[in-house]
This record gives sequence, C-alpha cells and structure tokens, in this order.
Amino acid sequence: MGVISASLCFLLIAYYSFRNSNRVKSQDEYLLAGRHTRLLPLVATLVMTEFNTGTLISFSSLGYLAGYWALAMPFIFLIGLLFYTLTVAKKWKQFNGVSVAHFFATRYGRKLELLVAGVLFLAMLGFSAAYIKSLTLLMLPLIPVKSLILSAVLVIIILLLTLRGGLSSIIALDVLSFIFVLIFFPLLVYFSYHLPQSNQIPAFNLAQMQTLLPPKFIISLTILTMFSYIIAPWYGQKIVAAKTQQTAYLAAAIAAVIIFLLYGLGILATAILRSKGVQLTDIQLGLPYLIHNALPNALQGVAYVVLFFVAASTLAGVWNAMVTLVVGSIFKSNSSKVNTNIFWVLICAIAAYIIANTLIDNILSKMILFNIPIVAFCFALLAGFYWSKANIQGAYVSILAGIAWGVFCYFYFGEAGNYTWYWAIYGIPLIFISGISASLFYAKKS
Repeated sequence: MGVISASLCFLLIAYYSFRNSNRVKSQDEYLLAGRHTRLLPLVATLVMTEFNTGTLISFSSLGYLAGYWALAMPFIFLIGLLFYTLTVAKKWKQFNGVSVAHFFATRYGRKLELLVAGVLFLAMLGFSAAYIKSLTLLMLPLIPVKSLILSAVLVIIILLLTLRGGLSSIIALDVLSFIFVLIFFPLLVYFSYHLPQSNQIPAFNLAQMQTLLPPKFIISLTILTMFSYIIAPWYGQKIVAAKTQQTAYLAAAIAAVIIFLLYGLGILATAILRSKGVQLTDIQLGLPYLIHNALPNALQGVAYVVLFFVAASTLAGVWNAMVTLVVGSIFKSNSSKVNTNIFWVLICAIAAYIIANTLIDNILSKMILFNIPIVAFCFALLAGFYWSKANIQGAYVSILAGIAWGVFCYFYFGEAGNYTWYWAIYGIPLIFISGISASLFYAKKS
C-alpha cells in the first residue's frame, strides 16, 4: 500500500512538472517564467524555494536536542523574510533584471557586478551541495546504498524533472509540492504525538534548553538572515518573475508566515520525539526516525516523496538562479536559446554533487558559513536602492570590511565560541559605518 501511494504521489507531481516543460521557448521563459507569475503560484514557489531539507534537518535536529525552546528558531525566517518584504521585494520587481548581480552594474559599475556574481555563485554552489547532502541523509534509511551512488541518482531524477522547463516547470513542481507539504507536516506532528512512550526522561527546564541552544545564537542568525536574504538570487529571481510589484510584495509577506509555520511543525515533531524518550545516535536522524516509526505504512512512502520534492524544488531553483548569474552577469549571454541555460544547469548540478560528497559534514554550520560573503553585500545593496550618495568606493570598503570581519570571527571565536553573535552584532554596524564613511569621504574628494 505504501509503495502504491508513494508511486501515485510521485507520478502526479512529476506529470504536473513535465506538463509545463514544452511551453518554454526563450531564455526569459526559462529563467524568469515570462515575468507574469500570479500571487498563489508565486507564494508556493517562494515557500518551496526556502523550505528546504537542509534547513529542515538542521532545525528539526535542534528540536530533538533542545526540546520546545527550539520553536524559537522559525522566528529567524519570519523576521528575516518580513524584513525582505518591507525593504526589497518591490525594489527587485521594479529593477526587473535577469540577474540580481546586474543591479550592481547599473548602480556601481561592471567590476562590482562581476565580484558580486562570482561570490554569489560560489556561495550558492555550497548551499546546493548542503541540500544534496541533506536529501541523501533523508533517503538513506529508505534506500540503503552508498551515499555517493544515492546522491547521484537523486540529482539525476531532479534534473530529469526540471532541466527542460526551467523556472516554469520549477513553479509547476512547487505548486503541487506545496499542497502536499501543507497536508503532510500537520499529519507528522499528529502521529508523532501518538507515538508510544519509549523511556521516561526528565523534562528540560528553560535554562537547560537555552544552554543547549543559546538565545544569542538565535538572535545572531535572525540578524544575519535579514541582511543576507535581501540579496539572495534564488529569491530575487522569483520576485522578478512576479506579474506586478504588488504581487511580489504580498507573496513575500504570505510566504514568510507559511515558512515560519512549516519549520515550526518540523521542530515540534522532533521535540515531541525527544519527550517520548527515544534515543538517537545522531540528532539529525529525528525526521527519518519519525517517518519509519510514527507514520502508518501507507504514508511512509508518501513522506519520502514529499521530502524528495521539497529538496528537488529548492535545488532546481538554486541551480536555475545560479544560471541567471552566469548568463546575466558573468558572461553576459544575449542568446535566447534555451540549450545554453540547460548546459549551465548541468555544470552547476555536477559541481554541487562533487562538493556534497567531499566537503559537507555538518549541514547547518556549513550553510551559515557560506553566508559570510553574502552578508558583506548588504550595505551596497540597500544603499544602492535607498541612498543616492552611495558610491563605488563605499561599496568596496563595506564589502571588504564585512568579509574580513566574518572570516576573523569564524577563525578567532569559532563555532564553540558562538562566532555568529560577534559576526552579526558587530559586523553589520561595521559594514554600514564603513560604507557610509567611505562614500562620504570619497564624495568630498571628487
């Protein structure tokens, strides 16, 4: 029964995605879905772009580690994405460019565009590798083969589903996956609650939970999310695909709330698992355990299909956004042929697969680390949108200050020393103060 329900679920979503592949005839349709995406599909694709297995496993592992206090973690995305909505959602749609990096060319010049595009491309390569790693971890209990082989098979399936149709097929995939996700995660919490008690364990008090998951860590990640997501190419690309500025604004706001709720449900399920006294060898295995032991047999296969498409939609979206950087900023391709974009998606997927199987170990720590250069661009972006006196010198100084401070914090304080706190609390003001000071200084000299 489980195999049949899983197969039907997979075929339904795959068919819906394939159906949109043949409609793509131009680069604009492949990368930006013709820039006429309506509200509900846009909400679905924004949610599925951010709601990914990498963050889901990381957050849910904290639910098992720190109990119900970990429910504070989804506020990172609620606050971060609402900040995105208020500051840049309409601005990106107003800009309406192929690549988010191209904004820096129009505001500061070609050299900074290349720097931004190159850094974002490398960071997204790291993100997509982490997503592949997390998807492989989820699927290993179901398909117990070597992770090298399993991850290759998963990447190939994702490419088969989305390679030809680009963003149009990704949005179609997202819409149906979104519906399944909204149904699945409340069910996961329900069946977790009804899991039999395994062992009696003493309940955590708040102080103990906050020792395991320090409030400073949550606050710092909230600040870093606020100032990294504003330039996220995988989000900016979807916003540009919106039909109007108002559509972009409303979709971003609604998506922020839904993402908050979905991550909260994932954390709640593993916090309940911990309260049941279940002992895990690895805190990252909470979700796979629940799927195998809490869900009815008929739903287990469906659960894996849903989680696969959660990862597939995110990965396909990130690879597609990486291609916008390549053809829109790095190599400036004017070709309208879809085959060029397909070639670059393949390159991105292969590179991410290699990194996933060689460099990624702790998923959350690596995903945070990849944000160091992205956060460094926050002054240049916001000042570019809102401050006419911002100049190229201020942009460069702020970027150098941001990267230098982030790297220093990582190596000096380290993960054990909660480096994200020092990076966020002192680094963000440093980026803005240095950028403003340099802009004003060089403006006086010119």
